[in-house]
Amino acid sequence: MKRRTFLRNAAVSGLAAAVAPRVASGADNKPASSGSKLRAISTDRAPKPVGPFSQAIKANGFVFVAGITARDPKSGQVIEDDITRQTELVLENIKAILEAADSSLDRTVKTTVYLKDMNDFDAMGKVYSRYFPSHPPARATVEVARLHGGRIEIELIAVV
Repeated sequence: MKRRTFLRNAAVSGLAAAVAPRVASGADNKPASSGSKLRAISTDRAPKPVGPFSQAIKANGFVFVAGITARDPKSGQVIEDDITRQTELVLENIKAILEAADSSLDRTVKTTVYLKDMNDFDAMGKVYSRYFPSHPPARATVEVARLHGGRIEIELIAVV
């Protein structure tokens, strides 16, 4: 089945229609209308990307925040500290990116947390719960073999 047909039929729980309405509706590949522009989000209050990607992309009422690691925004260096401090720094960096996109942590709908060691799960969770005290977003947490520095990386989707 063609991807476009699949997306149109399944509508991926409404996300495809919200994020990529032209694909979900089966529209041709003409340039997107001004209402569906993608906008890169960048702030000096969070670390600059270490590769060819944006801190976040704002599209159709959503903000998609790239995977953020525990890097100091000023020096760009990964802080070598415990998981508690690294989680705090990651979430502070994400908070700054969301604010630059006219959103906030309380508008988060989904996060993915990547941990270098699942033994850090409880300590990370304690910090995480302070940043999402009511209505915590949907979340997946997985252990990964390697991260680009640090012990944690978080990516996030929020509404504007």
